[in-house]
Amino acid sequence: MLCAWRLGGLELRAAALWPGRAGLGGFGAGIRAREVSTSWSPVGAAFNVKPQGRRLDLFGERRGLFGVPELSAPEGFRIAQENALRKADLLVERVCSLPPGPQTVLIFDELSDSLCRVADLADFVKIAHPERAFREAAEEACRSIGTMVEKLNTNVELYQSLQKLLADKKLVDSLDPETRRVAELFMFDFEISGIHLDEEKRKRAVDLNVKILDLSNTFLMGTNFPNKIEKHLLPEHIHRNFVVTGSHVIIDGLHAEAPDDLVREAAYKIFLYPNAGQLKCLEELLSNRDLLAKLVGYSTYSHRALQGTIAKNPETVMQFLEKLSDKLSERTIKDFEMIRGMKMKLNPQNSELMPWDPPYYSGVIRAERYNIEPSLYCPFFSLGACMEGLNILFTKLLGITLYAEQPAKGEVWCEDVRKLAVVHESEGLLGYIYCDFFQRADKPHQDCHFTIRGGRLKEDGEYQLPVVVLMLNLPHSSRNSPTLLTPGMMENLFHEMGHAMHSMLGRTRYQHVTGTRCPTDFAEVPSILMEYFANDYRVVTQFARHYQTGQSLPKNMVSRLCESKKVCAAADMQLQAWQLRFSHLVGYGAKYYSYLMSRAVASMVWKECFQQDPFNRVSCLPAGRQGSAIGGRCSHTAGAGSPCSWCKVCFRSVLLLMTLSVPLFPTWIRTLKPSSWILSDGSTLALLNQGRVDMNVVVNAAAVNTRSGFQYSLL
Repeated sequence: MLCAWRLGGLELRAAALWPGRAGLGGFGAGIRAREVSTSWSPVGAAFNVKPQGRRLDLFGERRGLFGVPELSAPEGFRIAQENALRKADLLVERVCSLPPGPQTVLIFDELSDSLCRVADLADFVKIAHPERAFREAAEEACRSIGTMVEKLNTNVELYQSLQKLLADKKLVDSLDPETRRVAELFMFDFEISGIHLDEEKRKRAVDLNVKILDLSNTFLMGTNFPNKIEKHLLPEHIHRNFVVTGSHVIIDGLHAEAPDDLVREAAYKIFLYPNAGQLKCLEELLSNRDLLAKLVGYSTYSHRALQGTIAKNPETVMQFLEKLSDKLSERTIKDFEMIRGMKMKLNPQNSELMPWDPPYYSGVIRAERYNIEPSLYCPFFSLGACMEGLNILFTKLLGITLYAEQPAKGEVWCEDVRKLAVVHESEGLLGYIYCDFFQRADKPHQDCHFTIRGGRLKEDGEYQLPVVVLMLNLPHSSRNSPTLLTPGMMENLFHEMGHAMHSMLGRTRYQHVTGTRCPTDFAEVPSILMEYFANDYRVVTQFARHYQTGQSLPKNMVSRLCESKKVCAAADMQLQAWQLRFSHLVGYGAKYYSYLMSRAVASMVWKECFQQDPFNRVSCLPAGRQGSAIGGRCSHTAGAGSPCSWCKVCFRSVLLLMTLSVPLFPTWIRTLKPSSWILSDGSTLALLNQGRVDMNVVVNAAAVNTRSGFQYSLL
């Protein structure tokens, strides 16, 4: 999942929920892109052993979270936010006093970066840090920065400084394409935030945005909160399936894979039992979203939310979803007939299909038909082996190697968090990935990618290295074995690493458009594309070996696993989420269709570029480019060292880097075959409105590639 929240004009956008920079140290400040470290170690071994703890250093300085000195204690968040707000005031004063020009866009981007660096980091800490004091301090920082952003989004003087630039045709024509595109994006954010309103209504818009931010945070926390029930109300023989504390049983999930029907029923009814406070919060959130949308000139929240996306409007989205649902209707009916038949076979005394049944019985069908019991696969998927598999793939495909690096004292929030340096064979250090992979108390159950800091080209010519966190919920290693992953866990790991590599490789001049800071309905493409690599035997055979015997995973086992994912996939897609537990209503409000649409895109990219050879760097390069060096340019290039506007801004995604399969930073464009609905200008569903793409092509791609493991709501 890509965590992303958007705060309007300056757009604090993060990846899984929010971006950043303030006058803070840390993050490898001062490290040049080509610099290397002698402390790096192989990535596979680092994940198959327990961390040895930090070096004994009784007198060493505590660096603080992510290397930010101020964040060695919760109180540091106040210092960080005050520094960011102070710098923001100076930048606003500066940009408003300067004549319009390219510098205007640079200052806007630095303003966005100064606020994002604090907001993004705080957004992660407020949900993931094990200490309450850190979480509360981070939440306050998020609110403070968010309020400032909304005020800036409706600051008329700030808006006019950008408007003067874009209103001057001669000035606009003199801008390189990337700078012009970023300026337009900043202007777009002002417009949807209500800059055109009178002063009283602008203040109302700010208040609504801040209220929405507060409600979103409250609702998000409530989606993961467990429910409890007195022990005597549940049959004693099922207590062992749950956590028991004192006189209560704690239910923290649906237990959808439990073979006991009663366990699934109890978990479903208790975990999803309506919470009055959560329901009120959701109703207020939806109401305030609607009020804000209407206030700034949109008929519904979805019309506002989908501005700037590929789909453009809810009518296009509903057309896509309804056609897809219709196309899958026959398959869905057959799937549910199979599921009902399996329950009849296994439980003839209680054969009625209940809401808690489909995920379990569809899994039984897959296991029975293809013999894919997870316990048969887990020994081949140790976490270290899977990380080494990713390393092999990235090295062959992109010339990138992952190295484990020892974090400094106080740099991470839990001792089992690993830090990875992402290093390119010729460009050197690209950025850092913090891997928060293991289960712990009070940790959210979602698998997510968070942007902590976005990349950008600084004034001194140094590139600000991106920093991200991948958060999973894997079991810890045991006394007798390393952490072993199920096939689903392995696929999720590849998915989230796709987001991370998108952040590492999406190197733009401006942080406002770097990495995953792109339309939501495109942001899932690189991550879903990685799932195809995770399910290709040629890739899997590179790393899947039994942790005890060293035996490779047999090819027929991989084939059976891949075939099994087609079983009951249509039924799985039609399952509905319970709204009070559906955290995507915050980050993906009106945009949850993005997973389906991205799957259609990813399937086409895979077939066009990687199906024949998943490791070939040059086979899918445009004609005549096979011998080109890194940095070859297309006609869109704005000049030496400048990224192509389509490659790096409009279509700013690692998808291009992956579809080209070149080492790094390609600036030419890849045009897929005419039968594809991805065109060289980066447009997708928007072209439907121009009559240039047949919706059936999109629907067919999504339908053919419908897979189990993803449950989509059509509501």
